Amino acid sequence: MDQKLLDEINEKVKAALAQGPAADLDKNLRAMLGGLFSRLDLVSREEFDVQREVLLRTRAKLEALEKKVAELEQTASPAAGSAQ
Repeated sequence: MDQKLLDEINEKVKAALAQGPAADLDKNLRAMLGGLFSRLDLVSREEFDVQREVLLRTRAKLEALEKKVAELEQTASPAAGSAQ
């Protein structure tokens, strides 16, 4: 979830609580929402971007290796055909 959205929700809850009698409801709601979000196994944007870069590099290496294997198979095929 976006931090901006969480801040907006927090501000609305604070505004509602400022007009209501339950002063510690804010703490309880924060704790409840914090527990809920921690169980969702979310990652930060920075962590996501780092993993995306790792995946892109891995994909590039895989493509290079596939190309190399194809070249090796190509050179091995004529040699296997002439040996028969």
